[in-house]
Amino acid sequence: MSDSTIHVDRVTKSFGSQSVLQDVSLSVPAGQTLALLGRNGAGKTTTIRVLLGLIPADSGAVRLGGIDPSVDPLKVRGQVGYLAEDQTMYGWMTPTELIRFLVPFYPTWDTQRAEDCIRRFDIPRHTRIGRLSKGQAVKLGLALATAHRPAIVILDDPSMGLDPIARKEFNRDLVEHLQSSGATVLYSSHLLDEVESVADAVAILDQGRIVRVGETESVRTEVKRILVPLTSIAGTSRPDGLLDVRRYDDRLALVCDDAEAYIERLSAQSIPFDVVDLSLDEIFEAFVIGRTTDWPIAEADTSVLA
Repeated sequence: MSDSTIHVDRVTKSFGSQSVLQDVSLSVPAGQTLALLGRNGAGKTTTIRVLLGLIPADSGAVRLGGIDPSVDPLKVRGQVGYLAEDQTMYGWMTPTELIRFLVPFYPTWDTQRAEDCIRRFDIPRHTRIGRLSKGQAVKLGLALATAHRPAIVILDDPSMGLDPIARKEFNRDLVEHLQSSGATVLYSSHLLDEVESVADAVAILDQGRIVRVGETESVRTEVKRILVPLTSIAGTSRPDGLLDVRRYDDRLALVCDDAEAYIERLSAQSIPFDVVDLSLDEIFEAFVIGRTTDWPIAEADTSVLA
């Protein structure tokens, strides 16, 4: 296994009687950025805490750069950059003081790299951290999380609480920064618009289970909304991979995974159809809140089609 891969194999985790993770498996190859997507409470942070060795899994295995964090958590943390939503920094220090303070904790710490990041992100070097804006503090966290040149970077909803403009700025800087470093990145978020331009691949976590994983463009190619006349498909069997079905007047709007297979089936039966591309946000919604119980006579929906 490469020294810069992330591997989760059939991990389960419960807190008391509450099952939080159920047979979670995912792999992130070297140099890839994978977005771990899920609603609040889906299990994203628990997955990350297990990966970092902060809590044990009930079963299954995890590896970061080939290392089992339950066996050697300190070695893992020395080789991984981690930025959380609720990052804690010493508010009375300035960024320059904090950089100097952290040097002894990381054998591979690169002070020049940290200083370069601070300049690139336009962070005031001599202002006390407690007086920085939320956006500046998040960017400082990113600079510090990557100053020891980690091969793996884990981001847990880092831009939570930022306004839309600050989120866009953070993601722009994130892309430039991580692309230049070649790091392997696991980016946990529930804000779909912020990861669509960042992630090479996505994994959707819902109620503790991975329900879809794949390269971002492949997922967008394979999951489509298909519009068909209601009367044309009456009596036909539901498509495989059906995620959502809604009625709009005399048409059904079907969101399907492996949409191409259903399109071929419709073509073979000479059933007219239209295909609509979906955003990552729409795909996510179909997987986690899609409804299919109304097939083939869907409950009337007066919403306007996108």
